[in-house]
Amino acid sequence: MEVQETALKDCYIIKPRIFEDPRGYFFESYNFNTFNEKTGLNVTFVQDNQSFSSYGVIRGLHAQGGEHAQAKLVRVLKGAVLDVAVDARKGSPTYGQHVALELSEENKLQLFVPRGFLHGFAVLSEAAEFFYKCDNFYHKDSEKGVRYDSSNLHIDWQIPLNKQIVAQRDLDLPVFN
Repeated sequence: MEVQETALKDCYIIKPRIFEDPRGYFFESYNFNTFNEKTGLNVTFVQDNQSFSSYGVIRGLHAQGGEHAQAKLVRVLKGAVLDVAVDARKGSPTYGQHVALELSEENKLQLFVPRGFLHGFAVLSEAAEFFYKCDNFYHKDSEKGVRYDSSNLHIDWQIPLNKQIVAQRDLDLPVFN
């Protein structure tokens, strides 16, 4: 596993070591010891989630707050998405900045999104299966988020406006400030 730093502290791109032969491929998608050693973090994942979405769906930007905050290790099983992490940690030197990365079944990249970040993705392929590990359990009352299209975040979701599919609950979120 190769770990690459992003411009945002504690947010990492994870590139697996893939073994291919005529039968197909194999890779270790996660190893507790290797992940913690290479990132310098101490993360224990306790919940896995999976979603399926069609082209143009934008989910986000979401987080959980307080004691229920979650770090996530995200990847795509089928298709491709533009994955976005926004540093929402007050006092952070990169507060309000984001990273955007294409995750796909072809590149098999993963993104580690630390606690205190907002997270979202846009489906770039006909459909996508999205998978993520969380280091804390889901807690509905701790949900928070901001509008995906907050102008001060300057995120290019790579989906034409007339093709964007966004849930009403995400449209009702406040803008980032």
